[in-house]
Amino acid sequence: MPFWQTSNGNGNAASSSTTTTSSSSTSSSSMNSNNSNGNNGCQQNQSNQLGETRSSLYYSTNAISFVTKSLLPTRRRLRLDPPNRLFFPYEPGKQVRSAIGIKNTCKSHVAFKFQTTAPKSCYMRPPGAILAPGESLTATVFKFVEPPENNDRQLDQKSRVKFKIMSLKVKGEMEYVPEMFDEQKDQVAVEQILRVIFLDPDCPTPALEKLKRQLAEAEAELEARKKPPEDAGPRVVNEGLVIDEWKERRERYLARQQVEVDSV
Repeated sequence: MPFWQTSNGNGNAASSSTTTTSSSSTSSSSMNSNNSNGNNGCQQNQSNQLGETRSSLYYSTNAISFVTKSLLPTRRRLRLDPPNRLFFPYEPGKQVRSAIGIKNTCKSHVAFKFQTTAPKSCYMRPPGAILAPGESLTATVFKFVEPPENNDRQLDQKSRVKFKIMSLKVKGEMEYVPEMFDEQKDQVAVEQILRVIFLDPDCPTPALEKLKRQLAEAEAELEARKKPPEDAGPRVVNEGLVIDEWKERRERYLARQQVEVDSV
């Protein structure tokens, strides 16, 4: 066989071998690329799934926390006695009174405020106040009882009038002003909505006896608040000698002035 044919054959063989090797390399690179893309896709999917799982857990945790808070009872700042009712003697055509004990159970000062759905026929004394930690008072509630239409005594009649007690934490001792509840609406809590219950004044019951006792306590507290604070008076030392500091200082000053004049 001529050499050129042999040479061409070898060249073709080499070319074929090179082409085969190149094809194998290309195929291998393509497979590696596909594997790499597949791995990246899997990692991306896993990352997305992990992010979705975390997001779901976050929202689930928040939802559980919200539901838990909504189911748990609100922590009260005040203790009321009676806790959710106002008892009034049923005397149609007259203004009657009820009473309720209010105690601050917090470690900070708390302001409270009364509200009613019938401000023209009802009012409270005091309408609001600030209580120190552990402090309590007895408030009096006044209400006009409308006479029934048929002039019959109906103790079981439903009263649409309701009372609401709100509370607000305040910083230390300060003067009570109703406007503080408007200025800090976000911090105001509704302690209780009180229903009106009528009692027969001619029929002694434990509830009626307790009401009379609370009304007497409220009157005593009111009289105590009206009294001016006791004056400690001037200081007394030794055998009851009253010392007037201003007078004593003036006498010393005059004596010193006299010494200076005599020395001139």
